[in-house]
Amino acid sequence: MKRFTFMRLSLWIYLGVFFAYLLGPLVIMSATAFNSPAFPRMTPWECLTFEWFGALFRDERILNGIWNSILVGAGTVVLSVAMGLAGALMLTQIWPKLRATYYTIIIAPILIPGVVLGISTLVFWDRINRMLGLGADSWLSNGLFLTIIGQSTFIASYCMLVLVARLQRYDVALTEAALDLGATHAQAFRKVLLPFMRPAIASAAVLAFLASFENYNTTTFTFGEYPTLTIELAQKVRYGITPAISALAFIIVVLTVIAALANEASLRRKELVAAARQKATVAELESGRLQLPGFFRSNWAAAALVAVACATVAVAGTAALYSPAQCIADVQEQKRLEAEQRIQELLRQRELRRQEQLEQQGGSAPAPAAPSGSSTGFGGAFAPGNLSGNSEAEPEAEQEPQGNSSGFGNVFDPNALSGGSEGGGAGD
Repeated sequence: MKRFTFMRLSLWIYLGVFFAYLLGPLVIMSATAFNSPAFPRMTPWECLTFEWFGALFRDERILNGIWNSILVGAGTVVLSVAMGLAGALMLTQIWPKLRATYYTIIIAPILIPGVVLGISTLVFWDRINRMLGLGADSWLSNGLFLTIIGQSTFIASYCMLVLVARLQRYDVALTEAALDLGATHAQAFRKVLLPFMRPAIASAAVLAFLASFENYNTTTFTFGEYPTLTIELAQKVRYGITPAISALAFIIVVLTVIAALANEASLRRKELVAAARQKATVAELESGRLQLPGFFRSNWAAAALVAVACATVAVAGTAALYSPAQCIADVQEQKRLEAEQRIQELLRQRELRRQEQLEQQGGSAPAPAAPSGSSTGFGGAFAPGNLSGNSEAEPEAEQEPQGNSSGFGNVFDPNALSGGSEGGGAGD
C-alpha cells in the first residue's frame, strides 16, 4: 500500500514538473504583457497596464506579417491537404511491393532540413523562370508563391500521415457497393469516401496551417516582399524586443485555448447526444426532443469555454476603462528618488575615501618641506623646479623675466625673433 501511494505521489510530481516545464514559459511571457516596464519582465512588478496591446495593434510591420502568414497558411493548407490526400489514396492502392519505396519517398521531405528546402525551392523556380523567359517580377518569382510551394513540400507529408491513419480504417466494400449500385468513381469518392475522411481532412488542415504559421527556416529564403510573422519577429529580436511581443503571444495562447475548448465541448456534446439517443423512446426520436443532462454539469469543456470567454470580455472592458498613468508616474518618481539616494551615497563614499587618502598621505610624508608632487615615489625627479637645471641655477632663474621660465633661455623670446635694434647691437 505504501509503495502504491509513493508511486502515485511520484507520478503527480512528475506531471507537475512536466507541465510546469512545458507551460511555464508561456505563462511568464503572458504575464509580462501586463507589466509596465519597456523590457519584458515579470519581476519586479511595477504597474498593471494594457498599453502594450495598443502598441501591438499600432505596429504596421507585425500586422502586415500576420496578414501574410494567413495568406501563406491558407495556400499551404489547400495545396498540402490535396497532395496529402492524393498520396494517401495512392499509398493504399499501389502494388504492395512498391508501397515501402513509395512511402519512403513521400516521407523524405520531413527528414530534409528546412534550410535546404528553402534554398532548393528558390534555385529551382528561378531556373524555371529563366527557361520560360519570364521577367524577375513574374508570378514564379513572387514571394507568396515561392513560400507556399516551399512549405508545401514537407507539410504535405504530415497531412498524408494523418490521412493514411484514417484511411486504414476505411472499408473498401462501401466504395464497391456504391459502384455496383451504378455510382461513378467520382460520385463514390464524393458521397462515400469523402464524408468518411472529413474529420481527418479537418485535422490535417489545422496541422498544415499551424506548421505554416510557425515556419521560419524555409520561409527565410523565399518570402521576398512578403515577410511572415515569424520573419518580422526574428528581425525585431535582433534590435531588441518590447512587451508588445508578449501581448501577441498572450493573444495567440488565448485563441488556442478557446479553439481547443470549443472543439472539446463539441465532441462531448456529440457523445451526450449519442448516449441520449440510445436511451430515448421512439416518440422522442420521432419528435427530435431528446432529454439531455445538464449541459454545463456534464460538459466541463463548455463551462471552461464560457469562463474563458467571460474573462476575456472582462479584461477587454477593464483595458478600455483603466489608466495606468498615475501608477507609472509614481513608479518613475520612486525610481528618481532611489537614483538620487544612490548618487548621494556614492558621493559620500567618494568623499570618505578622499579624506582617508589625504590622511594616509599626510601621515606617511618623509619631510614637512617636501612638495605634494614628490609623493609619487620618484623623489623630486619630476618636480617643476628641477626641469630648468641644477639647484644652483634657481636663484638666477628667479631674477629672469617670467617669459624665460621655459628652460630654454631666451631662444624663443619674441624680441630675439623679431631682430630688433637692441638685438643687432648686442650682436655687434
